[in-house]
Amino acid sequence: MDIKELYRLYQQHPCITTDSRDCPEGSIFLALKGETFDGNQFALQALEKGCAYAIVSDPQLGADERCIVVDDTLQTYKDLAREHRRQFDIPVIAITGTNGKTTTKELIKAVLSEKYNVLATEGNFNNDVGVPKTLFRLRPEHEIAIIEMGASHPGDIKTLVETAEPTCGLITNVGRAHLQGFGSFEGVIKTKGELFDYLKAHSDGPIFVNADNEYLLDLIGDDEDIYLTPYSTDPEKQYMCISGEVIEGGAFLRFRWRKPLMELEETGASQKWHKVQTHLVGDYNIYNLLAAIAVGINFGVERKQICHALENYVPTNNRSQFVQTAHNQLVVDAYNANPSSMMAALENFSKMACDVSDSDSQPSTLNSQTKKMLILGDMRELGADSAKEHQQLVDVIAETGIGDVWLVGEEFGKTDCAFRKFPDVEAVKAELQKSRPEGRLILIKASNSMRLYQLPELL
Repeated sequence: MDIKELYRLYQQHPCITTDSRDCPEGSIFLALKGETFDGNQFALQALEKGCAYAIVSDPQLGADERCIVVDDTLQTYKDLAREHRRQFDIPVIAITGTNGKTTTKELIKAVLSEKYNVLATEGNFNNDVGVPKTLFRLRPEHEIAIIEMGASHPGDIKTLVETAEPTCGLITNVGRAHLQGFGSFEGVIKTKGELFDYLKAHSDGPIFVNADNEYLLDLIGDDEDIYLTPYSTDPEKQYMCISGEVIEGGAFLRFRWRKPLMELEETGASQKWHKVQTHLVGDYNIYNLLAAIAVGINFGVERKQICHALENYVPTNNRSQFVQTAHNQLVVDAYNANPSSMMAALENFSKMACDVSDSDSQPSTLNSQTKKMLILGDMRELGADSAKEHQQLVDVIAETGIGDVWLVGEEFGKTDCAFRKFPDVEAVKAELQKSRPEGRLILIKASNSMRLYQLPELL
């Protein structure tokens, strides 16, 4: 059975499940297979629970006429998702990058939702299973789709863009992450660049680019036929779609933005700034915000609507999130960590003041290190560079003057420093139950697998 025939079957049963514990009546079970699991083993069980058909790769299951045998169920899943995506003639925005993907996706969703019915990636469904799952959520009422794409190996983005077939997109940045899978920083750059490669070859839609990032400009190249939408914080750059600058960083980011060329072309008047007070911690978020503005302007969202969306966006996903507890102020960024994001978070945290006398106030921008505290967990998947990257980070921490530093995990445990070390999050939790810090401004950051997101409720 070819993909078009399979898709016609899907149209009759428009629900695909990959979890045998969740089998809606009349749905199609797709048996994914991994290193530690084999969905084929649960295909007959899924049929008994109510699935109408099962797509499998085990030929022995072909004896049941409800089982459709294919060579590769994951590839079939992606091919079916692409066929479903092709039923919708709408803009599809692809987002990838080392840091800031999810925050940028959420900001763009907030901005576009002021005018459109938007489908966007939920949670961390940004891999070769999550992207098809998102595409299958497309319905006729959707006017724009935002698809987040993650990568940990060369070729990952190429596979995802060939599935989602985006019409436009952006790369937030490139940094030293997943080096174990990519092999080198150059491998990171090349893989992230696969998004631009696809757009240049298959789409006449806009490529949104941070014009302050030389790595991204190099990926764009000198092709004059590209529909380029640049944004920047450099006042010397006169040909930006969007320009912005930080008014107040360190604590909740306050910034302003304008669209220089368009202002002059439309009105002939002086360039007008639009000021925005955000709920995001960290001036490094300026580029995520400018990306969302550039996308919003491109799709005709009014400036007042853009400002409204950005002012009302409140992070709730352990990314750039400020949390006021009864005892401390927390900067929670515990979903992801790599050398570049750690350095950015540490630099921003160093600018922040510890002013916790008023539990209802946000942190100010006056600099004070005396009551600050760091709880940092291992950065995962750095391969042979792991020891060097962790040591470099603790050396930088030592220069900040922040004395109360807790390091969590095996990699930090190997570093040469005088900071407190804990083998895992359970050891930290045990210490907090014995002696909880009070009146502190605390940065919590680590790779998600370190589970430091469990700590805020104890602080």
